[in-house]
Formats: sequence, structure tokens, C-alpha cells
Amino acid sequence: MKKILIPILLIFGLAACQLEETIYSSIYTEAFYKTAADAEKGLIAVYDPIADMAVGPVLTIVSDLSADQSYPRAVVGRNTLTLFTYDPNYTTQKSAGRVSESPQQIWSSCYDGIEKANWIIEKVPAAKMDATRQKQIIGEAYFLRAFYHWMLTKNFGDVPVKIKASSNQVEAIVGKSPKADVYKQIYSDLDQATSAGLVSGPGIEKGRPSKEVVSALYAKVALYNEDWATASKKALEVINSGKYSLMADVRDVYRYDREDAARVENMWAYESEGGFSPSRGHQLTGLLGPPASTGPEYGKTTFGSMFVYQSFYNSFNPADKRRLLLDTTYVDKSNKIVSQRNITPITTQGVLMKKYQDPISTVGTLPNIPILRLADVYLIAAEAEARVNGATSAAYGFINVVRKRAGLADLTAGLGKDAFIDAVLQERSWELYGEGDRWYDLTRTGKYLTALSTAVNSVYPTRPVQAKNKYFPIPQDEINANPKLEQNADWK
Repeated sequence: MKKILIPILLIFGLAACQLEETIYSSIYTEAFYKTAADAEKGLIAVYDPIADMAVGPVLTIVSDLSADQSYPRAVVGRNTLTLFTYDPNYTTQKSAGRVSESPQQIWSSCYDGIEKANWIIEKVPAAKMDATRQKQIIGEAYFLRAFYHWMLTKNFGDVPVKIKASSNQVEAIVGKSPKADVYKQIYSDLDQATSAGLVSGPGIEKGRPSKEVVSALYAKVALYNEDWATASKKALEVINSGKYSLMADVRDVYRYDREDAARVENMWAYESEGGFSPSRGHQLTGLLGPPASTGPEYGKTTFGSMFVYQSFYNSFNPADKRRLLLDTTYVDKSNKIVSQRNITPITTQGVLMKKYQDPISTVGTLPNIPILRLADVYLIAAEAEARVNGATSAAYGFINVVRKRAGLADLTAGLGKDAFIDAVLQERSWELYGEGDRWYDLTRTGKYLTALSTAVNSVYPTRPVQAKNKYFPIPQDEINANPKLEQNADWK
């Protein structure tokens, strides 16, 4: 069997290796991708880097620990995001064994996924299999390639666009593309996924994207690209499809025993249990619970390593049902209700988050971590409409759907365009906290330099964010391995 050389795993997927090293794979061969089974197995491999990011879990905490909602226990390597002390070498994370919690993991996982998607896109068209499923598999690969490129550009800015599988070393070495070209490629891939005949609605197999999920990602990507008309159009495709709806009780979106029912709103999620790919777990349940709690709420084992700022808790209207997913008390292992102010050694200001509870799992996993939710799509629609036409009745209608479910009155009428957009961003903060969105909302709108002023406490009295922190530095290991790759200008 002739094997195909794939040094791309050396450059984009692994760190600090030498270019002359030769790496072979028993998967990427000329004899693979010939059958339906090969294609399905290859596609599962394209999804696997999402698990690599969720387990860490950089999928959420790179954003959450950088922003103004959550903060970590002040241990070596975990507070570099909060204090903005990381560097291109990600030295502290490496020395503390926390690379899986650093932006470097995003870089390596996403290019791993892109490479695997490229092999599907190039090889599966020749596989002997059902034509409809063949088209869907290729469409899913395009969708995932778009997702991975979007994860990269929102974290690193200008990044290499990789749309060809690497069968030799020359093909593996690619320079950066301007952010505008990255988005152009993402649009192209999502257009391909849109026409792939994916299944519609929430009944699709766990962890896979439906037709509407492609539109939801398209809307969010366009919002980040400040392409307001496209963001509006794609968000409306999802909303007007009628395939998804908000759950009546926001808490049910996250309950371990409502996982299947929640898919009517939780459109696409990382599935750590029971999905089509092997279970991988994640750390969020253990991070977010109180220390040493074995009570009935959070999980069998929790460590008290991540909390919510008191100022964020205080920002909620007391009538807001979403605040019920934050807690100022918890049930300890002796079944007593304990004030969160007794939490040590963090701070008396530490508030607990209840979005990622799993009181029954013995391995500390939650069934899913939301990636795209319908509530997010409504808020995308509200912002995009306001960006184009101002605070119209349609824009108010979109945000008020979300507020009504939260138990709040309609947003104050008569707001100007800028005030309305600020209200949408605040609504996004209340709705999507702990889901890996807030930092990117702050950076894409240029608010990150001022928003952190209230996100301080006795553990983090100052947080010296700088303009260069809008994007993370490209890992130095990757620059050392790729002579065409340049460091971001602010990090040179």
C-alpha cells in the first residue's frame, strides 16, 4: 500500500519540530476514502479537533477568562488570559502543563481539522457510495473547514488559508492571508455546505450540523465580518424556517436530563456523551463547581477553579431568569446550603455558574457544550438589522423575543441606533455568558479596552489589557517551523 506524505501535521498540527522530519500516516493513503465506511470514518476525524478544543476547554475559556464575566483560580498558567501575560511562546502555559487551555491549542486543533477536511473534500468525490450521502459528507467537511478558519481568524486575525491537502512538504508551507480573504474563503465553504443537501431541523444526529446550522454559522461569521446584510439574511433564514424555537425555561437548555429536548434551541453543540463520535469529556463541570463539592447540584468532583465576577452578577435585573443560572449559594457534600462567600481560597466575591452541571456522571462530563443557539441567532438578527436600518420595529422584535423568555419587559422604546446596538451587546452578554462568546464580542466591536474596568476583584484588582490583545500572538513554534509565516505585527 502506497502511503501519502503529510508533513502538514508537522507544521500546523504539532509544535516545535524540524521541517526535514518525515511523517507518515496509515490513514491518509491512496487506498483510503474508497468506500462509504472510509468516508464516514474520515469525516468523524474532521470533527475530532472540536473535542480537542472542548476538552481543554479552549473552545470556551480562552474567551471567557479574557473577558468581563468569568475569572480563574489564580494558579500558574491559568490566569495568563485574565492578566494578559501570555507571549508568542505561551511559556507559562507550557511550564504549567496547560497548553490545552491556551490559544496555541486553538491554532493546532483548527489546522488539524482543516487538513482532515481537505482530504475529505479531495478524495470522497471518487468514493463508491450513495450519492446523496456522499454529497452530505463533503458538505459537512466544507462546513467544518469554514468553522475552523473562523475560529482561527477571530483569534489570530490574518492567518493561512489552507484549502489543499498536503501530500508533500511544499504544499504544507503556506503564508498568511489578509483577514478579508479568510472570510471570503469561509463564505465560499459555507456556500458549498448550503448546497450539500444536509438534513433540516433538530432531528439530525447529535453533533452534526443541520441545514439551518450552516445558515446560523454563516450569519455569525458575517456579523464578525461586519457584513450586516448577509448576517441579517442568514439569521432570517434560520428564524423563518420554523425548525427551531426557544425553550420556555432558559434553564432547560443546560439541564443534563433535558439534553435531547434542548436541541430545539441548542442547534449545534459539542457532544461529549452519546454523539456519533467517541466520548471525550471536558473540564467545565469540574472547573465551575465549588471546591470539593459532592452535593447533588454540580458534579461528583469539582475543584472551585473558575468563578463569575460579582459585578457581572450585579448587572442583571433581579427578575431576569438567566440570573438563576448563577448562584450565590451551593449545597455542600453534607447537604447543607453554604454561601458562596465561604469559598476559599478565591474570594468572597466569587459567584458560581450553573450552566455546566452534571450531578450524575462519574467521569465529570456534561452531554453538550453549546456552539450555536437560536437565542444567539435572534440577537445576531437584531444587531444586523440595527446596523443597516437603525433601531427599527423589526430589530426590537428580535431582541424582545429573547428578553421575554428571560422574564423581562420589552427593551426601552425609542433608542437611537448606537444605544440600541449597545443594548444588544449587553443582551448577548447576559444570554451567552460561559459559552465562549463575550471576548470576541468585545474585540470585534473595539470595546475590549474599556469593558474590563469593572471586571476586577480582590484576586484581580487590575487587568492590564493592551491594544495588541485584540488578537493572540501566533505560536512561535509554528513560525519557527514555517518560513512563510509571520508573527502578528503587534507581537513582533
